Amino acid sequence: MTILKMNQNHIQQLVTIWLSGSKEAHSFIPFEYWEQRANDMADVYLPQSETYVISVENEVVGFISLVEDYLAAIFVVGHVQGQGFGKRLLQHAQSLRNSLQLKVYEKNSGAISFYQANGFQVIDNILDEETNERELVMMWHSSSNSID
Repeated sequence: MTILKMNQNHIQQLVTIWLSGSKEAHSFIPFEYWEQRANDMADVYLPQSETYVISVENEVVGFISLVEDYLAAIFVVGHVQGQGFGKRLLQHAQSLRNSLQLKVYEKNSGAISFYQANGFQVIDNILDEETNERELVMMWHSSSNSID
């Protein structure tokens, strides 16, 4: 298992992982919403973020994107979810920052549980006006991080 900084050659693969993961985790939002944002993900969001990929035997199986202290994205391909890759990515990001903040859809209970298990706490509940869905704002501080 290797974690490396993203390079240009990864972008299309990461967009594919992001699009598939977004549709799966957010089935309560029309698929078209995500499909319409794929080009922006490739051309704007990924290039402007600090993104790390995790791979096994040269196969990229996930990524995490940071914008300063904001965790903008974390995705792991479906067939390897639950095997610790997301946790490793999150631990890598936590090793680079003293605090992290993120937004997660309230209906995405699996992600909320994952973040809470990794030291994040809910600090706000807001409305995403683009999707009309509720989002939880969550925060992690290194002082509240328990090392196991």
